[in-house]
Amino acid sequence: MRKLKQPEPFWEVRCHEIGNQGISGLCVGYELGKWRKEALSDYIMEWLPEFCLNSKECEGLDYSNAVEILRKAAKLVYKTENFRNRGEFGEIFLHAAIRSIFNSVPVISKIYYKSSHNDTVKGFDCVHVVGPIDNLELWIGEVKFYKNISDAINDVIQELEEHLKVDFLRDEFILIENKLDDFDEYTKTIKSLISKKNSIDNIFKRICIPVLLTYESKTIQSYDSISEEYVQKFVTEIKNNHSSFFKKTTKLPDIQVHLFLHPLKNKEELVTTLDTKLRSWRSI
Repeated sequence: MRKLKQPEPFWEVRCHEIGNQGISGLCVGYELGKWRKEALSDYIMEWLPEFCLNSKECEGLDYSNAVEILRKAAKLVYKTENFRNRGEFGEIFLHAAIRSIFNSVPVISKIYYKSSHNDTVKGFDCVHVVGPIDNLELWIGEVKFYKNISDAINDVIQELEEHLKVDFLRDEFILIENKLDDFDEYTKTIKSLISKKNSIDNIFKRICIPVLLTYESKTIQSYDSISEEYVQKFVTEIKNNHSSFFKKTTKLPDIQVHLFLHPLKNKEELVTTLDTKLRSWRSI
């Protein structure tokens, strides 16, 4: 499959397990006594072109058109003063997490197909593929960019229960198929996998649901540097929230789910920083 150049690694993945109930705990760390909000925001902005644009535009990015393409990507996210309640930043977080940890390939950029700047894109929050062509997995994910972990878990579980119903999935597969690029080498494999002639039972064997939840963390708020004690508390917090999440998935079908947990210090401050950087990109 096509190889896409990634930004340099940023997150420290302090807890990572794969399987039907996988987990990745994403740690930002500290710098000079402060949680690395600015560095995280810069890292997320580096993913913006790939998240917003189609594969041909990303592959055509070079020094001669970089400013134009970066500006276009920034303008596609949203144009509104009511940015605090929007979910696009969470979707970029999920995109970056799957790409950086599992070396996935984004299949379609759903944001690229918005009919207006401030539309919210319905359905799954990301569509990626992981693995070689002969053993391809389709990763279709959900995000809750929240302050409270309990609210994030409850709301995403409710959404998963709806989105994993047969009728919803069949409709979503049609939308995915219509946006596939015939020149991408994985397209034929995906079309065969999600074909209406293929049983959902068979499809579930080759699908993973990546879920990314953010929340304001007492552990993050209680420290100003990385220490052994911090790491122990961070991992314990991640594992406790992982357990709480999967205890509520009993109504979901038998399908692989990978949970990304991203604890924050202060969500509102982070979103404001992200919005400021996005605005600066729009005006370059």
